[in-house]
Amino acid sequence: MFEQFLSKAGRALTTIVCTVTMALASQSAVAGGRLAGHYRLHDGPDVASELILRPDGKFQYFLAAGSLDEQAQGTWKVEGDFLRLETRPKPVPAVFSRGPAAVNKNGPLILHVTSPTGSGIAAVYFTLGFDAGEPIEDYTQDYGWSLDAAEKRSPRWIEFSVPIYNLRSARFPVDLGKGNDLTFILTPNDLGTIDFTGMQIDIATDRLVFHRDGGLMTFEAEEPPKRISGSQRGSPQNWQTVAAAFRMAVCCQ
Repeated sequence: MFEQFLSKAGRALTTIVCTVTMALASQSAVAGGRLAGHYRLHDGPDVASELILRPDGKFQYFLAAGSLDEQAQGTWKVEGDFLRLETRPKPVPAVFSRGPAAVNKNGPLILHVTSPTGSGIAAVYFTLGFDAGEPIEDYTQDYGWSLDAAEKRSPRWIEFSVPIYNLRSARFPVDLGKGNDLTFILTPNDLGTIDFTGMQIDIATDRLVFHRDGGLMTFEAEEPPKRISGSQRGSPQNWQTVAAAFRMAVCCQ
């Protein structure tokens, strides 16, 4: 009798588990269907951002905020109370590398940051360290940068960054014995494409909350979606305003 009871209990438990699993799957599918649509970030007049969740499980994203422009595309799905985005193809980060060094009598140290094709790039920030004292911070022009001739300390290392993209280089040693006219190359790869894989995105009523870089970005649902004209900042035709110019300087000149 006890064995029969266990057998019946086991079958009942299996039925309950299957029913609950099917219900949860159905709820997830319904939630996913409801999420499809257009979402906009409302964060002031200087920020334009849109997320499009398509019924076929694909998404598109763009953001234009000041001098920052971003974009991404890929797939989406619902997992419980969270939205999961996966950027596809996975973006390749931009990277700084060391270029040629030469001897130049026009200054103690001359720096150039160029694209892979050799075009000079402006607005790349750097920190230059010395054999003594505090480092100095400055940024490049498209024609380069020169250390003040009055500087008597000897440069020892340099680091580069593009803050709006959270891009930072490794620390490069500086050896003036090998040359004082130094070139470094910025290869953009997928600069400006955001990898959303693994990011926490909460599903709330008529909105999606992104947990990003220690802050929150709230996208509100829009129905029907508003269409932005091509002349407006942040439109699909103009996703890369300043970023486009920056990437053009890096890779297209």
